[in-house]
Amino acid sequence: MTTTAVLTRRYLAEAARTPTNLLILVLVPVVFVIVAAKPMADAAELLGGPGAPAVQTATAGWAAGFIAANAMYFQIRGSRDADRRLVLAGLPTSRLVAARMATGGVLALTATAAALAALAARTSITQPGRVIAGTLMFAAIYLAIGAVIGALVRNPVNGTVLVLFVWILDVFFGPALGATSRPATRILPTHYLTLWTIDLPSGHAGRPGDLGWALAWTFTSAATGIAVITATTRRARTRHATRSGSARDQTAAALRAALREAGRNRVLWVLLVIVPVVFVLLAVATTPQQNTTLTVREHGHTVLRQYWLPDVHGGTMAPIAIASLATLAGLFSVLGTRTADQRLTLAGLHPLRLLTARLTVTALLALVATAASLTVTATVFDAEQWPLYIAASALTALVYALIGALIGPLFGRVGGVLIAFLIPFLDLGIEQSPMLHAQPPAWAHALPGYGPGRVIIDAGLTPTFDETGALLTALAWLTALTAAALLLLRRPAAHSPQPHPSSVPRR
Repeated sequence: MTTTAVLTRRYLAEAARTPTNLLILVLVPVVFVIVAAKPMADAAELLGGPGAPAVQTATAGWAAGFIAANAMYFQIRGSRDADRRLVLAGLPTSRLVAARMATGGVLALTATAAALAALAARTSITQPGRVIAGTLMFAAIYLAIGAVIGALVRNPVNGTVLVLFVWILDVFFGPALGATSRPATRILPTHYLTLWTIDLPSGHAGRPGDLGWALAWTFTSAATGIAVITATTRRARTRHATRSGSARDQTAAALRAALREAGRNRVLWVLLVIVPVVFVLLAVATTPQQNTTLTVREHGHTVLRQYWLPDVHGGTMAPIAIASLATLAGLFSVLGTRTADQRLTLAGLHPLRLLTARLTVTALLALVATAASLTVTATVFDAEQWPLYIAASALTALVYALIGALIGPLFGRVGGVLIAFLIPFLDLGIEQSPMLHAQPPAWAHALPGYGPGRVIIDAGLTPTFDETGALLTALAWLTALTAAALLLLRRPAAHSPQPHPSSVPRR
């Protein structure tokens, strides 16, 4: 067996051993191709996009791209030092690159197969040749995106968030979920590929045509992937630090350390600026100029009201931005802290004070996420009851920040990021959305976004407060999640390993 074949086999075995890859391979096609396809198709029609069959077809490409990007990200991120050592030991760079590209090809085929299987389970595929080729090109383009992010970002949480962010921009502002004629969206990596895959001619592709531009993106992406993999055969680096104190001093010291740690997470601070712009401003900029009918409560009665869609769309998108940011903030505030917390406890820091510092930082980050989102929202939306709208938004952020803090210990670093995206998306983005449902379905009343979501709609669109029950539900969620966080996050610090008596040196 050749060196390239041996390396390819090893790389594939490594990919199969990465739990996140297997989680994504199952979860993403199920969520986006089977569960969310219908609500996304409804949203597309509302926003001026094509009908349901086109969106359902596009979901296979989206799923394949996301799976491929994440798989390639972990391939590149985890291999830089090993690949460099192999080259230093005498392995020709060309063979290493060939093995990585072969592995990427298998990953793309696997992602395509999983996505198409989910699509076939949901609906009949009318143009199998076009759909298979298009889905495979989606995977190829996103392989390169995963490779580039893998070369630039070493932290797996930050890397997964960046992959997710690029994918969200491409999907939610692409031609399948909105008008195909927007000039600004033509620079998105799968704009022309999406149009060709769903057989919807753009009319603005010029001489190369939609397929020509799609192939250009695919081949350029493959070339970029080769260049990035070649470049990652050189260089690496590391760092670290810690601290402690007494009663009030201990709490203050733990709080300072936690704030410093949060302040060093540049990806989170960039997201605090970018996510509200994407979810609110870009959503409003691409909103069709038309009326929409929404269900609200007035004087204890449920009524239907007509609203001018561009005036209210930003206000209904803000909770999604707030919840997404707050969940990630909660996740980041506790991720990777178990070992450090155990050391701090062994050094004399009381577990309860350490936990107080962690939850305080989580709450502060949630409020920062609220402030960032509402600052942007206020430029395009005028709430009927601003104080209540702000309070309900902060309540949403606190609920989802606690969910993020609980997700980290339960699902791990990277799996936690994916769950942190899916929960707000399915809850506030789909099931609680006033654009997609006149009233949330009965089962959705049990979701964490129901209470604060209804209060936000009431405060944003009506002049009087009529959602006392929803407010109490939100407060109950906040209380229950706080109790769960106290129980779950206290354990690592409280059960820190104690030195064995035999290991203590005797004088």
